[in-house]
This record gives sequence, C-alpha cells and structure tokens, in this order.
Amino acid sequence: MAEIHHPAPPPPYDIIVLGASGFTGKYVLKESLKFLNSSSSPLKTLAIAGRNPTKLAQSLIWATHPTPPPDISILTADTSDFSSLLHIASLTRLVLNCVGPFRLHGDPVVRACLDAGTDYLDICGEPEFMEKMEARYHDQAFDKGCLVVSACGFDSVPAELGLLFNSRQWVSPSVPNSVEAYLSLESDKRIVGNFATYESAVLGVANADVLRQLRRSRPTRARPQMSIWWSMNSEVISCGVFCVSMMGGKCIPGPAPKGPTIEQHKELGLWAVRLPSADSSVVRRTLSILAENSRGLVGVNESADHVVKREAFWSTVKPAHFGVKIGTKSFLGVLTFIIVGVLIGLLGKFSVGRWLLLKFPSVFSLGGFRKKGPTEAEVSSASFKMWFVCHGFSNNSTSSQGNKNPDTEIITRVMGPEIGYISTPIILVQCALITLSQRENLPKGGVLTPGIVFGPTDLQERLQQNGISFDLISKRALSS
Repeated sequence: MAEIHHPAPPPPYDIIVLGASGFTGKYVLKESLKFLNSSSSPLKTLAIAGRNPTKLAQSLIWATHPTPPPDISILTADTSDFSSLLHIASLTRLVLNCVGPFRLHGDPVVRACLDAGTDYLDICGEPEFMEKMEARYHDQAFDKGCLVVSACGFDSVPAELGLLFNSRQWVSPSVPNSVEAYLSLESDKRIVGNFATYESAVLGVANADVLRQLRRSRPTRARPQMSIWWSMNSEVISCGVFCVSMMGGKCIPGPAPKGPTIEQHKELGLWAVRLPSADSSVVRRTLSILAENSRGLVGVNESADHVVKREAFWSTVKPAHFGVKIGTKSFLGVLTFIIVGVLIGLLGKFSVGRWLLLKFPSVFSLGGFRKKGPTEAEVSSASFKMWFVCHGFSNNSTSSQGNKNPDTEIITRVMGPEIGYISTPIILVQCALITLSQRENLPKGGVLTPGIVFGPTDLQERLQQNGISFDLISKRALSS
C-alpha cells in the first residue's frame, strides 16, 4: 500500500523579530504591531525572541504604551546557541534579524533559517557580512527555496529604490551615465547614532583586508562596464566606448566620471564628502544580477499579471555609475565627518585603537555616537533627505561620439523620518509584509539584494503611504 504524505502544517508564527529588545529591534516591534491582525494585513501571528525574556517583555510594554500589550509569545534565543536559533526558525515563516554587528552575530541566524527552510530579512549595513553570506550560502538558499535579503532598512533600500526611481525618469532615447547620491541628515536637536552602528564601522575598518580578499577570491560577475570599440571602412578608423557586459542590450554610456572627494553643491545647498557606505556595494550587486538577468528574477510561482509587471518594470531601468556622499549645510560639518573618519580609519586598524574607539565612542565620534543611543525626543525630531543627481545624455547615439560629456541632468529625492529608528523599521516591516503576502511572485530563493527582490513590487508605493516620499525635483539641459 502506497505511503500517504501529508503536507507539513504551517508554522505557528508569520514573523519572529529576533533582537526585539535592542535599540532598533524595539522600534521594529513597535512598527510590526501596527499591522498585526489589521484587516488588510497578512501579519496574523507575531513572536519576539532574544537572550533576555525580561528585557523582551519590557520592550513589548514600551512598544504598546499606554495600551496594555497584546498576548505575544516571548521566545529565548541566543546567537551563540545554534539550537535555540534553529528552534525559533522552525516556528515561523519569516525571521526579521535585528541583532548586530552582523559580522559577529549574523552567520548562525542565516544558517538556522536555511536549515529550517525559513525566509530571512535583516537591517545589516555591513558589506563584508552581506558579501560573505552571498558567497557562502547563495546556492544552498536557492536549493532550499529560502530568501536571504540583507540591507532591508535605511541601508540600503532608499539608495536602491532611489536609484531605480531616478533611472526610470530617463525616457528613451535619453540615458543616464552617473548618479551621485547626497545624504543629508537633519534635526532640530543634535543627531546621535546608536553604538551598534558605530561598532560596525570600527569593525569594518578592522576587517577591510578580509573584504578585499573575499572580493578577489570570488569569480568576476557580469556588470555594465566600458571598453574600446572601433569601426573601420576604407577611409577612416574611429574609436569610442561601448559596453562589453550589457543589461538586456543596455549599457552605461560614456566614461566613468571623476568627481571631487569634497565638494560644495550650490544647487542643493550642501557641502559633501564621499561616504564609504554599504549602499554602493548593494547597488553594484543588484546591477550585476540585472546584467545576467535583464528581466529580473522569475517568481517562484508568479502570476501572469506579475510577469508582465516585472518585465515592464525592469525594461525601464538603465544602469549607471553610482556613488554616495554625505552632506551638511556648512563646511565645518563636513570637516567633522572627515575628522571622525580619519580617527576611525587610523585607530581601527590596531587592537588598542579599537579598544579606545569602542570604550569612548562619544569622544572619538565628536559626540555623534554614544552607548545609550539617542533619546526619543532626538529620534522624533530627526529626518533625512537623499538627493540623486544624475547626469546623462539626451540621446543615446551622442554618447558614443568620442569624448562627449553628459548634456542632461535629472535630480530626484527620497525623503523621510529619522533613519535608524523610524525609517529603518518602516522599510523592514513593509519588506516583510510583501514577503508574506506576495511570496509566490518573489524569487524562489538565494542570498539577494532588496532592489532585485522588491524593486518590481509595490514597495515604493507602500513606503510613500508610510511617510517616505519619492519626488522628481528637476530636469534640465547642461551647458556644454
């Protein structure tokens, strides 16, 4: 008699927030509760997990104050105890990981999710961790049908969706060449970052050689790039540039720009300095995937309507060189960024220097970070603007004519509330709700970027409904 196989029952929780008692985790919990059991939300069951049940209970009370907290399961899990991670991963459809620094605590959480066949999202902004997870687990995640998507917070969704939004403003035959993103952090009070972000930056400097070695060890991936072309007839030899690795027939026209490290952008009213952030790394990975899959990644069981939507979306996206700068309204503000960057860059290379940096964060960050993090008043008063200044060509045919310079500029802007405790939870929770409600339209699995997974979904519209705006600011011709 043939054995009858019954489908496994669904896990008891839609989402488990891991690290819900941490600085950012408690805000993620607070944002998640807004959508728990609401009529149009796919989030019907929620649990929180971490090392200390007492602190988790306090976070739940804080998140619902002054309303009494709902009956939500509190689970014990520690990143040093793999069995506890495997247990919580087996109880849910999706883990939201808020435990950083991720280079210290993230790997076992990803591994537990893969073993349990559970999707995973996090708020990591550490290139070394993200690229290491891709190298180590991408094939396994694809085979298991698990999505592993890092940078689902301020790092790096505004940068990715902002770039895609700007790219889609370039209507054929116009094409973009380069996008410079200018990040401006604004507040009525002093802007203070949390210690985990600062610690990640220090450890990033300490492990910079590890990241370089990882990148050298991996196979070169396709991505839009430049080369020399020539055409010859009986009378003339001409040369120019063309793209050897194309994105569905698309390439980056013209040469890569060589902008200044420090600049005054008068139109934006900002002094800015180049920022070594995760955004550039994440965007590069998205463009690499698109170079290999010009119509995006096929959904695991996507509807016919979504196939049309996905292919139409990616057909309007054009690759461009991308960089990020952080800006302030005064040169003194830029000088502060430079001094802090130099201090972390120099001291972060040595164990004694790292001890000093992590022992006295407020001193070495010139007050920009502290172990206690910002107050609720400081959080509520802060906001961000991210300007995307893109230069390109009004006609693609002119871009291959020798050393032609871009003749068109399009400026767009992404704007929203405080980046770490308000915007990041909004973004992460909306990514999670899409994962729950639209899973069949998303890729089968793999270690992927938020842009490639959520780009063709309604994530931008959802963010706009929750306080993060996308605007076209200007379009003009550049003087030759």
